[in-house]
Amino acid sequence: KKCAVIGGGNVAIDVCRTAIRLGAQDTYVIYRRSQAEMPADEEEISEAMAEGVKFRFLSAPVEIIGKDGKVSALKVERMELGEPDEKGRRRPIEVPGSEFEMACDSVIMALGTSPNPLLAATTEGLETNRRGCITADEHGATTRKGVFAGGDAVTGAATVILAMGAGRTAARAIDEYIKKR
Repeated sequence: KKCAVIGGGNVAIDVCRTAIRLGAQDTYVIYRRSQAEMPADEEEISEAMAEGVKFRFLSAPVEIIGKDGKVSALKVERMELGEPDEKGRRRPIEVPGSEFEMACDSVIMALGTSPNPLLAATTEGLETNRRGCITADEHGATTRKGVFAGGDAVTGAATVILAMGAGRTAARAIDEYIKKR
């Protein structure tokens, strides 16, 4: 019912809008820079806002909080913009002591083509390979029981078609996993 989507690109916007259409009551984009630096198309951002997506600009995830294997909140830290990085975008800088918790029951990472190291660092038992990609079997099962992954987070940069196929494979495995519980 409360979904936090980490990222600022078109995929993050698509994920939020899909979450709303699937019944999420509150959907948030968590993005570490301002709207001006956001890589998503301005039209996509406007349409998402009109559809009810909420934005937490200048915010970065610190920790996914859960209990009994379920997400209950996202710890977020406020950011401010510093000097431009190598791409010319102003670099986000943490604001000390600004952490807060957002209640949510799902967190979706929509961050480019390489896995965010925060995911493995905050998820006990989730192994990654030397490139930082999540270790998963041919069904998408990771090294942490009940956690599945696919697409670029597992393979590194690849095509949308391959990611979609991995998603379908993992969905079947998740269904089987749940039925056996």
